[in-house]
Amino acid sequence: MGVDLRVAMRNFATGVCVMTTRVDGPNGPVHDAVTVNSLTSLSLDPPLVSVCLRSDSVFLADLLVSGHWALSILDIGASDVARAFAAGREHRRTALATVSAVAGEHTGALVLDGPGWLECGLRQAVEVGDHTLLIGDVLATGSQDRRPPLVFLHGEYHAVGAGGAARLDREVRTR
Repeated sequence: MGVDLRVAMRNFATGVCVMTTRVDGPNGPVHDAVTVNSLTSLSLDPPLVSVCLRSDSVFLADLLVSGHWALSILDIGASDVARAFAAGREHRRTALATVSAVAGEHTGALVLDGPGWLECGLRQAVEVGDHTLLIGDVLATGSQDRRPPLVFLHGEYHAVGAGGAARLDREVRTR
């Protein structure tokens, strides 16, 4: 019996976030964003979270330079946002111009409108296989009453609420 981690993990529902970072460019700040579903709360005291990114990611390279990021938790109305930031860098930059976002007070990274957000500072980056595990100090958080959160399961976006789960999209590319 072989190991097929991707197939096994398709059965594990995860929340969906957009992760943003900002680096200083020659003409001012340059923002980028990616869709992630690997957010984990590590510790409440001190407040720490982790996220995993592909080690060859240009987003990761920028984040390691900036040392800061923001995470915006998405709600069921944001499956199009999740798809946009799962695309290539140029498409993501175009998408950044169309979303409702503000620069975070503590990091300058963009915080998207959603049910919850975190601003983080890099505590540690650990190379693990083909990914880099980022551990971040949570510098600020916020939340607001919104629609139910967006979740990712079986390669598709779903809404989870009191009535159970409902599939939102069939055309999600599995990474």
